[in-house]
Amino acid sequence: MSAVIQDFIVHQLRINAEQELVLVPKAACFSISAQIEELAQQLHHSYNAKPGKGVGALSDEEHPDFAQLLAQLQGEQLDFHAFSVSIAELLKKTLLDFATPESGFVIFSRYQFLATDYLLVALVNTKEHVEINHELELAYSDHLDLARMQLAARVDLTEMRVNADKQRYVSFIKGRAGRKVSDFFLSFLGCQELVDIKQQNKQLVASVDEYLASEQLAPQEKQQSRQAVAEYYKEKLDLGEDINIQELSGRLPGDEGGTFYDFVKTEISESPLEEVFQADRGALKGLSKFSGAGGGVTISFDRGLYGERVRYDINTDTLVIKGIPPNLKDQLLKQAKE
Repeated sequence: MSAVIQDFIVHQLRINAEQELVLVPKAACFSISAQIEELAQQLHHSYNAKPGKGVGALSDEEHPDFAQLLAQLQGEQLDFHAFSVSIAELLKKTLLDFATPESGFVIFSRYQFLATDYLLVALVNTKEHVEINHELELAYSDHLDLARMQLAARVDLTEMRVNADKQRYVSFIKGRAGRKVSDFFLSFLGCQELVDIKQQNKQLVASVDEYLASEQLAPQEKQQSRQAVAEYYKEKLDLGEDINIQELSGRLPGDEGGTFYDFVKTEISESPLEEVFQADRGALKGLSKFSGAGGGVTISFDRGLYGERVRYDINTDTLVIKGIPPNLKDQLLKQAKE
């Protein structure tokens, strides 16, 4: 499914000869060509694939600039080009205030996907690529490194219009491990984080396990139910759609005593599950595998093997595996002969 691109522009933040961070704005928005549509699609999919996002809303109190400029864009007081330049200047100012030496290309994309309007803002660096032509000569070029995009936020403009009170219309990448990059980015947006997407997905997987444990199901039925949840996740990830708890509930067994949706709504939790939230690809592993690492040992196996090829003895804290993988078995046999 394709996104409909309305506006697309790129500006550059770079360090000049005086070692100052400067903004180099583009004079006008790009014409929406096939190449721009493809780039915008890649940006959309790269953003969706990023794990561990936060969700919240724009604030008009401590850091109101982004919200005010967006309101002017929505009210047609600013065109998209003027809006993008003002936002890029705001980003530069925030970087300087936080003494964060980030440079790169500031990308703005306004588009519609599945009848929902979005505004995506990202700071992306480039990566050098080597190409070879028909004469076997090498050529070097810089490409936008979307796979390593770490500073990006997306405003669900439709949700902002119809459900602003829920304060769930802004999502953002939470930053690199070991660096609190998201601190200045949240300040730039004037955004308050209200939902941790990664935590929501972990909690959903745990809730599925608890629900299946509470139902009178055979082990095979439980495994089939987990597989149904995993397939639902894959569908949503492929389509770029959100997880919907009520929709997911229809994929799981239920009776007069209640459904998975009822179970989730009555669960006591400090952080209740949202009705709708973005899927995190990492959740798939928890649905299909048992895994763990520690003390120099790393173990991972399919859930369907537990109770058959893999058994756990609680009393002795021992894991018994029948049918060792051939490559591991070869290594063990060689070690046993030494």
